[in-house]
Amino acid sequence: MSYPKQLLTIALILLAGFMSWASPQQKEIQYLSGTDNENTVTWDFYCTSGRNSGFWSTIEVPSHWEQQGFGEYDYGRDYRTYGKKFKFSDETGIYKHRFAVPQDWKERTIFIVFEGSMTDTEVKVNGELAGPVHQGSFYRFRYDISDKLKAGQENELEVTVHKMSSNHSVNRAERFADYWIFGGIYRPVYLEAVPEEFIDRVAIDAKADGSFSMDVFPVNLEKKQTILAEIFDAAGSRVQSCETKIGAGDSLVTMTCQVAQAKQWTPETPHLYLVKVSLKNGNKTSFELSEKFGFRTIEIRENDGIYVNGTKVKMKGVNRHVFWPETGRSVNATIDLNDVRLIKEMNMNAVRCAHYPPDEAFLNYCDSLGLFVMNELAGWQNAYDTESGSKLVRELVIRDVNHPSVIFWSNGNEGGTNKELDDHYAIYDPSNRPVIHAHHRPGNDFNGVDCNHYETYYSSKKILEGDLIYMPTEFLHAQDDGGGAAALADYWELFWHSERAAGGFSWVLADEGLVRTDLDGTIDVNRVNAPDGLVGPHREKVGSFYAMREIYSPVKIALDKLPAGFDGRVPVENRHHFTNLKDIRFHWQLVNFSLPEERGVYQKVMLEGQAESPDVPPVQKGELKLELPEDYQQYDALLLRAFAPSGDEIYCWSWKTDGNTNAVVQLVEKELREAEKERLKKLKAQGIEEDNILPIEQQAGDDKLSSKVEVTEKDSLLTMKASGIAVTFNTNCGLLVSVQNDFGLPIPFNNGPVLVSGDTELISVSHEETVHAHVVKMTYLGDLKEVNWTMYNSGWLQMDYEYQVDGGQYFTGLSFDFPESDVIGAKWLGRGPTHVWKNRLQGATLDVYQRMYNNTLPGDNSWKYPQFKGYYADVSWMEFNTVHGKFTMVAQEDDLFVRLFDFHGISGPKNYPALPTGNISFLDGIPPVGTKLAMGISNDTKSLGPAGELNVMEKPVKRTLYFYFGLRN
Repeated sequence: MSYPKQLLTIALILLAGFMSWASPQQKEIQYLSGTDNENTVTWDFYCTSGRNSGFWSTIEVPSHWEQQGFGEYDYGRDYRTYGKKFKFSDETGIYKHRFAVPQDWKERTIFIVFEGSMTDTEVKVNGELAGPVHQGSFYRFRYDISDKLKAGQENELEVTVHKMSSNHSVNRAERFADYWIFGGIYRPVYLEAVPEEFIDRVAIDAKADGSFSMDVFPVNLEKKQTILAEIFDAAGSRVQSCETKIGAGDSLVTMTCQVAQAKQWTPETPHLYLVKVSLKNGNKTSFELSEKFGFRTIEIRENDGIYVNGTKVKMKGVNRHVFWPETGRSVNATIDLNDVRLIKEMNMNAVRCAHYPPDEAFLNYCDSLGLFVMNELAGWQNAYDTESGSKLVRELVIRDVNHPSVIFWSNGNEGGTNKELDDHYAIYDPSNRPVIHAHHRPGNDFNGVDCNHYETYYSSKKILEGDLIYMPTEFLHAQDDGGGAAALADYWELFWHSERAAGGFSWVLADEGLVRTDLDGTIDVNRVNAPDGLVGPHREKVGSFYAMREIYSPVKIALDKLPAGFDGRVPVENRHHFTNLKDIRFHWQLVNFSLPEERGVYQKVMLEGQAESPDVPPVQKGELKLELPEDYQQYDALLLRAFAPSGDEIYCWSWKTDGNTNAVVQLVEKELREAEKERLKKLKAQGIEEDNILPIEQQAGDDKLSSKVEVTEKDSLLTMKASGIAVTFNTNCGLLVSVQNDFGLPIPFNNGPVLVSGDTELISVSHEETVHAHVVKMTYLGDLKEVNWTMYNSGWLQMDYEYQVDGGQYFTGLSFDFPESDVIGAKWLGRGPTHVWKNRLQGATLDVYQRMYNNTLPGDNSWKYPQFKGYYADVSWMEFNTVHGKFTMVAQEDDLFVRLFDFHGISGPKNYPALPTGNISFLDGIPPVGTKLAMGISNDTKSLGPAGELNVMEKPVKRTLYFYFGLRN
């Protein structure tokens, strides 16, 4: 949205990041650009090369000029992709903008402020240079332009922005990197007007014990004055104040006081205070500013861990790029807010700002909602030189020093560390936050913390046996469907139980998919370099998102199934650092699920109640008691939700109340009711009309419907038929070869059961009539022991089987063929909403799910989620909707995985993991998934922890599945 030029002189009060007031005694703000990527202002623009270059046009500010149709695109690793001959596009953008300032600003000091510009930025006001060219893309900078402005008249701003810096180290640090690189003024530009005497900034050090220290930086003081600091709590009550005298020319004063019973800031209790700082001459206040802050203390205790407020903490963290597909790194406060909420929804408590400082609104939300922040100086495997880097450290720290969420300064990434800058952070940070080196090679620990990237589970374990604190600032690279939450449960248990583990930061929050204005809006992730998020580019949720919610839940319930004789007692572990479980709300529900024949899907709450929250201190274990009715097993499932003090849901656990008994009883009819028999006879009597599309010939009807199973044998084929449904087996191989239905089309579900691993040989086939049914018995030699097929008079078909395969196997179970091209969709009762892997089973909630077929696959960069194909967990029943009609499978035992068609977890020249034979599989073991980093595929899942091991069958599996080939209603 752009504002018309006649509104450009309106002074806006900046609410986020600054505390502004209507009085002239406070800093006043006038935006020259828009406030964010959705609220822009039109400036004149000239681009020197690339698209739409060589002539004056207009552009929206803030923005990247590539997203406005100018210049050319580059990905930071193109210098690697295309080799030594490659050169980054190097266009220059020239901006012009006319504006006026109020007449009463004539006697005021006026700064022009740029929140971020890529990259070298020269600023002129009314033809005069505002100051030296600024170099560095991600930092706030400003110039005093008081002597260059014409108050009450029109002024001209001219900004020349060079996409590539003339400083080689700036290019190496910021642009030779594994992310999209852009040009342009992408964050807001505004004027700040202050009195001649003012307070420029403050730097706060507020400790957990309530001690408060603040460096105050007054400017242009001409006489002795008083500075008053008043501290207010979240309710607006003044809780403390202090004042000090300051003389003419003084430029720094430190103020201290003590706040009694100060509420501490943590991610679980993000208590914020506000300090109002006043410059006073007697009773007259000449200037005021306000800053929010929090009381908290950060310590690195050597050979021990990271402590906040005296409590050892572990980072449940993720890396985050500032990014939105349509506008690149030009974003808005809503995107920032939603990302913080998204991270907290995954039960994380920390974020690393990779690989540069974010816009300040993001930090404001981390402060208020509660996230630990690692704030990083840019430097992707290459560092700034000391001269330029020292300036940028200053700009980074003085902007972000008062954010309580920021607990670390990261001095570059993966070798992009200029060690000469390590001591510069403390110059501007009175709280002396720890500085760390985020690195991808061993031996680069700093301040007692090893941050080495992408260690295996077992190498991480070895590091933790040493003396250093270990906190990987990147691990489990989430490209395609690998990494992310896959194997995370093993890593997290290792970190949680290891004395010197400080947690870690997954790579990365979102796929960095860019809407290309030169490619008709195609979303581009540079093929293999940027699709490595836990969520999609527009934050589309996938399997890792849901799994992390359970893995990182600060309320840990490890109850896999309700035990026999369950009396409502649930063991619980409190993995909060600062919150007692008595402050968590627990709510239970008994629900029934919709059935396959019902339209849509739903769960109906039958009974619900609150559980008394147990008194369990942080990092302790206890017990939760649910007051359930004695007949709770008559309902399908028990749901248990935990809610944080904020009211946000922490997680929802779900259990079947009686295994699959309810599903089998509700669905499987072994004998037809009389009314159903009569209905089928009438339908059969109607015959079949010829179809002009499908190869169906006209057939005369009759009302003959056998009241028992009919069996016919011809050569090697054996057919059982009941209630219009016929199934045929080949007695030479034991396979189902055809399914026919008098009331619909033949269903091409066949060529099974086949073992997905192991060897077997059919040795005998027999059949016999039983009460209300007929049984075909197949006996095997080898890993498959037997398969018995029972057809009931109702047409339901039962398959009982037993097998055991020796040794480690990627998958175990049985498969059938069915043409993927003929599937419309599926509906099932099981755990979802996404598919799973052996090492990513967490986060799957029991419910009824319905999904239309799609061919979305990892690495195809379509993001048409949810994905249809995959392994689905603990399926009680599944209804397949196909162009040949519907058929239903019901499982008698728990823990059945259903594999749907062909897919992969990791894309490459060879896709991983390998698939079972067939198209639809009923499995007891499924494969783990590995990781991928660009073109580096690692399917060595064993190195990722115990869940990455192959499946080993310790005893034979006996299962019963039921099938109905047709409509059940």
